[in-house]
Amino acid sequence: MDIAKLFEKSELIPVIVQDSKTLDVLMLGYASPEAVRLTIKTKTAWFWSRSRQKLWNKGETSGNFLHVEKLLTDCDSDTLLLLCRPDGPTCHTGNQSCFYSEIKGFDS
Repeated sequence: MDIAKLFEKSELIPVIVQDSKTLDVLMLGYASPEAVRLTIKTKTAWFWSRSRQKLWNKGETSGNFLHVEKLLTDCDSDTLLLLCRPDGPTCHTGNQSCFYSEIKGFDS
């Protein structure tokens, strides 16, 4: 797949990160074309930080890198799914996943 095709609709695309072993959803981030190129080159997850307005390699400060084992795109070619092997907790709070806060009052 041509990386440019991913960015035909937007400058940044959503990136879902899933644990390659457990299939737990670990986080959602956003990528620029350069972040995708760096992810492919280094086989670690790179993102564009919307709050800091800069590229960042997940784990660069914590040591909890996300080692990319598979890179998939959705059917519209505007979202990526990274299947990763995490070195440790993914969330900056120390939780394994960024998705740990349940919305109360929701009954299925």
